[in-house]
Amino acid sequence: MTSQTHAHWLEIRKTIVVSQMAPTALLITTVALLQFGLGETDLAVRIATAGILLASGILGALVQFQSASEAESLATEDSSLRSSARWLWVIKYVTPSIFVVIFGALMVALFG
Repeated sequence: MTSQTHAHWLEIRKTIVVSQMAPTALLITTVALLQFGLGETDLAVRIATAGILLASGILGALVQFQSASEAESLATEDSSLRSSARWLWVIKYVTPSIFVVIFGALMVALFG
């Protein structure tokens, strides 16, 4: 692996990790705020909360999917990365699916 390839691989990994921070923080914050009455606030506040969560989740998922796709391409070019790249399907499909399930549960808590 060249130093440039290694640097690109590390940058992709960093991007994936950072792209998970905002959606995760917002989901945790929403759960916490539900304990303090977020579910009983005005409808507009609950809709805004849903929109913020949805936008953050979509953008995070897009970044993760794109970064994982880049990493897969990089791994096809460099055989030393193939063993690390075999788990990229988790980032592309499982992580966004978990977000959708949590988002759905929070929507039930906010609007149910």
